[in-house]
Amino acid sequence: MATRLQTALIVLCAVLAAPPAARADVTAFLGVSPTPGVHLGRGAAAGAGFIVIAFEVEAAQILEQTADAEPGLTTGMANILVQTPLDVSGMQFYGTAGAGLYRERLGSLQETNGAVNLGGGVKIGLAGPLKLRLDYRLFRLRGAPRHATWHRVYAGATLGF
Repeated sequence: MATRLQTALIVLCAVLAAPPAARADVTAFLGVSPTPGVHLGRGAAAGAGFIVIAFEVEAAQILEQTADAEPGLTTGMANILVQTPLDVSGMQFYGTAGAGLYRERLGSLQETNGAVNLGGGVKIGLAGPLKLRLDYRLFRLRGAPRHATWHRVYAGATLGF
């Protein structure tokens, strides 16, 4: 009897210790930034992860508005996401933090340096592997940019595989 219990416990521990299958997704997004005026933006992200922790790289561009003397911002970030392990009513919530590089540009003036970001959002299931992704990010720029803090809100299409 004790041997069966020990065997059952060993099997249970082995099942629980096995790494879960990795999941990956790609996202194309459009968004806006209110820094300093309303700017349109676009970008793409690719990520992979396990049940709760995921890693993502993204490239994005908030468009410059030279007529209004408002700079544009191009970013390349590497992020860590902490997400709900299961969908809640077809939605998966997440928080994210990351670091990378930026280039703020207005005409011939530009600043390139490091940046960090913090944010969160939700992935909403639509059909099969297709999800709607809604996201907010706060960027803190190093160096001497015209605007040290940028905000970005976006909506994107995410395809999981």
